[in-house]
Amino acid sequence: MSERTPAAVTAEHNPLRDPDDKRLPRIAGPCSMVMFGVTGDLARKKLMPAIYDLANRGLLPTGFSLVGFARREWADQDFAKVVHESVREHARTPFREEVWRTLAEGFRFVPGSFDDADAFTLLARTVRALDEERGTGGNHAFYLSVPPAWFAPVCDQLQASGLADQQPGSWRRVVIEKPFGHDLASAQELNAIVEGVFPPDSIFRIDHYLGKETVQNLLALRFANQMFEPVWNSHYVDHVQITMAEDIGIGGRAGYYDEVGAARDVIQNHLLQLLALTAMEPPIAFTADAVRAEKEKVLASVRLPEDLDAATARGRYTAGWQGSEPVPGYVEEEGVDASAHTETYAAMKLWVHTRRWAGVPFYLRTGKRLGKRVTEIAVVLKRAPHLPFTDTATEELGQNAVVIRVQPDEGVTMRFGSKVPGTQMEVRDVTMDFGYGASFTESSPEAYERLILDVLLGEPPLFPRHEEVELSWRILDPIIDHWAASDTPPQDYPAGTWGPPCADELMRHDGREWRLP
Repeated sequence: MSERTPAAVTAEHNPLRDPDDKRLPRIAGPCSMVMFGVTGDLARKKLMPAIYDLANRGLLPTGFSLVGFARREWADQDFAKVVHESVREHARTPFREEVWRTLAEGFRFVPGSFDDADAFTLLARTVRALDEERGTGGNHAFYLSVPPAWFAPVCDQLQASGLADQQPGSWRRVVIEKPFGHDLASAQELNAIVEGVFPPDSIFRIDHYLGKETVQNLLALRFANQMFEPVWNSHYVDHVQITMAEDIGIGGRAGYYDEVGAARDVIQNHLLQLLALTAMEPPIAFTADAVRAEKEKVLASVRLPEDLDAATARGRYTAGWQGSEPVPGYVEEEGVDASAHTETYAAMKLWVHTRRWAGVPFYLRTGKRLGKRVTEIAVVLKRAPHLPFTDTATEELGQNAVVIRVQPDEGVTMRFGSKVPGTQMEVRDVTMDFGYGASFTESSPEAYERLILDVLLGEPPLFPRHEEVELSWRILDPIIDHWAASDTPPQDYPAGTWGPPCADELMRHDGREWRLP
């Protein structure tokens, strides 16, 4: 068997195979990843397990190396122990000792702070040694799993130490996590800093939602099926609802969340990306430039309603019940500034001023401590123009809808009217459901598996460029500024409910109502 097709993987069963070569899986070439912030929750719960899962599925080269960088006095074996615990607790695929041993041979650790020039000199020596000892070929990705305030210092150190230098025949890439700034001005400043060190094609901005299978399936649903695209427009669609609801509170993120709030945390990135994918025109190909071009057109065409008081809503959860457990309100969470008007719920109506979507409102909402954890896109169609039935036969009939479930139950639901069995003509809503778990024998890879592999492969279709980031801030900034100028605090809603009354009023104003997922 060739080096490119290890026994652990076959093209027929690999969902991440090269789309241009159906015979071979997509396997990363010689490389390493340097991870900053290895002591954080993201690295422990998502990144390290994803790297092991990729190795377990045969998608990493034998010489792949992982370098941890943190302010800890660890040796290589201490770092390996941390990764081992993380993998055992959070990996998606079964633990295999032989895979672990091979992977762990490439673990290295460099102690130091992000502004320590000597530590970066040591990191540069470590990386060069990996090229010689592990055959990484000068190919290195730098994952900045750190607060945005440290992006600039780390990039400066990478440049000063020569680690960011692009060598002929090899590559250097940087990965940064959201948030990409806290408004348009800070996003532009951040983009200038990062692009001053790395070329644009070497910068990968991670929005983990774009790595989810169902988000990618949205493009397949729209553009691979003739049955959907003819009705995916204002002639047939009444409105679109995009929801990301969480049943958890802020946890230990009070310091971060007080500065950000629900709109900046979720709507600026996740939900506006979902809007762009839902509303975009067909790209000429599934390439990075083609997909981005269509998404940017959508974001550039978004317009805000004139009356932002009527078209937006914000709330903050109070004490209540989550399931059978009592939970505290936001202001009672540890570390929260009770005097700040931080919203834990945000909703808004947006218009997409294109020929396809003229007159179709897009409703976006997100919140903490809501009724259940769910992310979905609901494309709600207009009612049939004529029903040849009596009113009593269709009194419970709603509107047809195509609902793309992003999490946790990945799949697609279609709601339509059907006759109730019996001698009389009675039509009621029914649903037809497609679930990934029931339709495919293998489980979907985690978002970070797909995204990390794409970084190592240098394939960027799922990563937003700075133009998309800045367009998103241009949409959200006026709403944030409007809220800041208002004397009205976020409206309370009890934990475990579906948001504040003002959110329901937003929909009633338009003669509509929120879906109950």
